[in-house]
Amino acid sequence: MFFEGDRIKAMREMILAETEDARRKALAKLLPYQKKDFIGIFTAMKGLPVTIRLIDPPLHEFLPQDAKSQGEMAKMLGVSPNKVKARVSQLHEANPMLGHRGCRLTVTYPDILEMQVTAIVEAAIECKKKKIDAKPEIMIPLVGTAAELSTLRALAEKTIADVKKAMKFTARLDISVGTMIEVPRAALTANEIGEHADFFSFGTNDLTQMTFGFSRDDINTFLPDYLAKELLPIDPFQSLDQGGVGQLVEMAVTKGRSVKPDLKCGICGEHGGDPASIGFCHKAGLNYVSCSPFRVPIARLAAAQAALKHDKGKSAGSGSI
Repeated sequence: MFFEGDRIKAMREMILAETEDARRKALAKLLPYQKKDFIGIFTAMKGLPVTIRLIDPPLHEFLPQDAKSQGEMAKMLGVSPNKVKARVSQLHEANPMLGHRGCRLTVTYPDILEMQVTAIVEAAIECKKKKIDAKPEIMIPLVGTAAELSTLRALAEKTIADVKKAMKFTARLDISVGTMIEVPRAALTANEIGEHADFFSFGTNDLTQMTFGFSRDDINTFLPDYLAKELLPIDPFQSLDQGGVGQLVEMAVTKGRSVKPDLKCGICGEHGGDPASIGFCHKAGLNYVSCSPFRVPIARLAAAQAALKHDKGKSAGSGSI
């Protein structure tokens, strides 16, 4: 969403901004693009819920890394090449996947969350006025503490209310706010986090990385040896590690529903297209799985088989794809 056309220019303006005012001006340029995207998504989904994960990648990923590209960017933005180079250096992280990303980004720059939520709400209201039933769900990523979610949820709810008031929209607008459980601490404290969440979505890729201490990008340098020597039965990024990562998922579902019995729970990522993982998710009481489009047929079949296998004598499951 942020790399196409003029969007990346506005994104880079926002990152290079040295004041909140300058950053908000850049975010104002991004808002129309985001709003247009969301209107298109809500229209295409025709009343089905749409979960929107707020911006997550580390900021350095949006900036050019080589001197030539940095010079071109400086010329385009009307700043000195040294300024771009210094900002790239400032944003460099030794381990960016564990760094300034996810909810940590919007704790530091809450105006980014405000822009995205504003775009979501304005899009939903415009769709409602056109008799399109938009059902957005706002997902706050990489939460590890209840305080993070509580703080950012409050900001999201304030933004929703402010946009409704500004657009003079008085009808009911249901927008749920939840989080992605992808940090082990979030699973361990899911009863606390659940107090502030309307739903849990398990990001099993990151949860697997952090539970094993494996990098998904680097695992292939040693995974073949682990599989050949039967130290692992299967690649844990292809099929969910039920004994370890699975325990965290089950624990989080149990703890979350101890405070909110109707808490919606599911997983997203490629595990959602793996039959063995889907069977586990069904037993763990998850409501849905999400996966890449090409894996949906397999996922549907696996979900049906899981329902038949584990719900004998009962109605065939409550989960959905």
